[in-house]
Amino acid sequence: MIVIVGLVILIVAVVVAVAGVLANSGSGHALSHGFAVFGYHVTGSTGTLFFYGDLVGAIALLGLSLLLVGARWTSRRGKAARHGLSQSRSQADALRKERDDLIEGQDSGSRETVDPPPAPSRTAPGP
Repeated sequence: MIVIVGLVILIVAVVVAVAGVLANSGSGHALSHGFAVFGYHVTGSTGTLFFYGDLVGAIALLGLSLLLVGARWTSRRGKAARHGLSQSRSQADALRKERDDLIEGQDSGSRETVDPPPAPSRTAPGP
């Protein structure tokens, strides 16, 4: 979900930056007359233009950061899932080998004897 939010923010910032550059080209849009993006007219100094450029850049950086954080979290979850899968496969292989060894031992007639668990002692209850 974070990846999608980061991607949307990044795309919006890029669209605003590209629209601002393309819509304000030529001599008719000199800085003294202001500039416009999506019908929003901004008048002011070069400092104002620089501020808005920084603002769009910061928003783009936020979107890119969210995108990368989300990708890293997804990567870590995938790595953990692959590790768990390899562990369960190795455990299944060990159990399969143990089962095959027991079946082979039973087929040859040499059954392994297992001592039964000790019977519980029957003593009289204490005072």
